[in-house]
Amino acid sequence: MKIKLSIVMIFCFLNLFSQTKETKLNWLTDAQEAVALSNKQQKPILLFFTGSDWCGWCIKLQKEVFTQPEFIEWASKNVVLLELDFPRKTVQDEKIKLQNQYLQQVFGVRGYPTVFLATATVTDGKVGFTALGQTGYVAGGAAAWLNVVKPFIK
Repeated sequence: MKIKLSIVMIFCFLNLFSQTKETKLNWLTDAQEAVALSNKQQKPILLFFTGSDWCGWCIKLQKEVFTQPEFIEWASKNVVLLELDFPRKTVQDEKIKLQNQYLQQVFGVRGYPTVFLATATVTDGKVGFTALGQTGYVAGGAAAWLNVVKPFIK
């Protein structure tokens, strides 16, 4: 009986480990780091403008799309992820707050969630963005959301 219980526990542990491993994405919060990685990997940046601790549609987008295996697989191959958060309750570093406000103005973001795909070029130390497309929440889960976003990337 102890052997069977041990085997079941090992399988449960391995299953839990494999599930947490596959749902891990690297969401950057520093735009300069995202631009450098984007240029190094030759991938566009997915900029996610969110109100993580108050915006219901943002939370819904994260749960229905950004945590799903289909999105995780696509994102890891095709984009650099940049989260630009505008929390109300969570304390945020002043540098990140100013960066996010600046990029909100650059992209003309008026509501949340807003997602842009963009390329970034650095000329004389200044970053310029070229928007490839924009969306927000799309009903229907990861597949429906990806159907909107995939055409933005050639």
